[in-house]
Amino acid sequence: MIPRYTRPAMAAIWEPKTKFQIWFEIEAHACDAQAELGVIPKAAAEAVWARGAFDVERIDAIEAEVKHDVIAFLTNLAEHVGDEARFVHQGMTSSDVLDTCFNVQLVRAADLLIAQTEALLQALRRRAFEHKDTVCIGRSHGIHAEPTTFGLKLAQAYAEFARARDRLKLAREEVATCAISGAVGTFANIDPAVEAHVAAKMGLKPEPVSTQVIPRDRHAQFFATLGVVASSVERLATEVRHLQRTEVGEAEEYFSPGQKGSSAMPHKRNPVLTENLTGLARMVRGYALPAMENVALWHERDISHSSVERMIGPDATVTLDFALARLTQVMDKLVVYPEVMAETVEKLGGLVHSQRVLLALTQKGVSREDAYRLVQRNAMTVWQSRGEHTLLELLQQDAEVSAHMNRDELAGLFDLGYHTAHVDTIFERVFGTARDHMA
Repeated sequence: MIPRYTRPAMAAIWEPKTKFQIWFEIEAHACDAQAELGVIPKAAAEAVWARGAFDVERIDAIEAEVKHDVIAFLTNLAEHVGDEARFVHQGMTSSDVLDTCFNVQLVRAADLLIAQTEALLQALRRRAFEHKDTVCIGRSHGIHAEPTTFGLKLAQAYAEFARARDRLKLAREEVATCAISGAVGTFANIDPAVEAHVAAKMGLKPEPVSTQVIPRDRHAQFFATLGVVASSVERLATEVRHLQRTEVGEAEEYFSPGQKGSSAMPHKRNPVLTENLTGLARMVRGYALPAMENVALWHERDISHSSVERMIGPDATVTLDFALARLTQVMDKLVVYPEVMAETVEKLGGLVHSQRVLLALTQKGVSREDAYRLVQRNAMTVWQSRGEHTLLELLQQDAEVSAHMNRDELAGLFDLGYHTAHVDTIFERVFGTARDHMA
């Protein structure tokens, strides 16, 4: 985890103190279940809760000698609990603690990611309704296509991140399992009731079959989901970056008083936040591949996945959490220039209405091939004239076109309202209403 891209709440999930606290709770709840089954004295389970404690530095010192983190933890726990500590970890193996803890941490991380996605959705919704009728140019292949609205761009982003939220919820559910099944997962030395009890207490569900470790296809799906969400972050960030280019200038990141854009050029206002988001998305996607490679472990267990997860668990969740928060900030404060958008729509002299003219000619009995030829012929003249002519002007002067449509009919085809007639319909599909009822 890099402090520059880390928020406190997510970082806290991965701190050693949090990890060892989860380990303690797993062991203590297991003792309760064992005591209920009569495997250990109830007094021993009570003693674990009453005197159970740990010291991170002491655990590290013990691990330096024994070279085993769970044994180091249990040794330090015993130093606090006393004689009753001999009943701790009865019939359990290290993976029972490690895997169950890891899943608890991933579930907590998912909760923060879901909450931040909800905050982003609120910002996108507000800005979408704000610019529902702000006409701008739509582009395909980076080239002017037909008019749309900036609100529709944001509505599309809202729908995408609504799917991201749902994917995160599914990923959370997928990884929310517990394994307390002992060596090679057979429950030979521990009753399945212990696993059920610990799972309930830790907010998880029992893993149906654990081969000493929880199957890593669950984790592969979790980190793949983070990668997909990060890709959505990058898609929206890239849109902002394109719109902020000097030649476009339709929207830009908020530039705060005193902010500097370049060490050399005082005039610069660079899209640094969204460029940063593009880079962070690359990192989150990068963590998905090793998670997938972790699926193929040897037989019932090996630890080739362990070093991977110690890195990608914190790094992937922390990075995506930061990215979602930063994107929320960008969209909440995004500076939009409707007047520039309006100018851009008219920049090509009406070429954005070419399809409507094409369709209108076919309705007048012209073959599609001939209609395309007539419109394209005039459109290319407009394109090459660079502002000297408009499409409407040339079409009205074209004898072949005039043979099918008069000047007023042609002029009626250049109405921007034609392109925005179904904005409300799309908003109703996305938000359930075409009007903003938010306070």
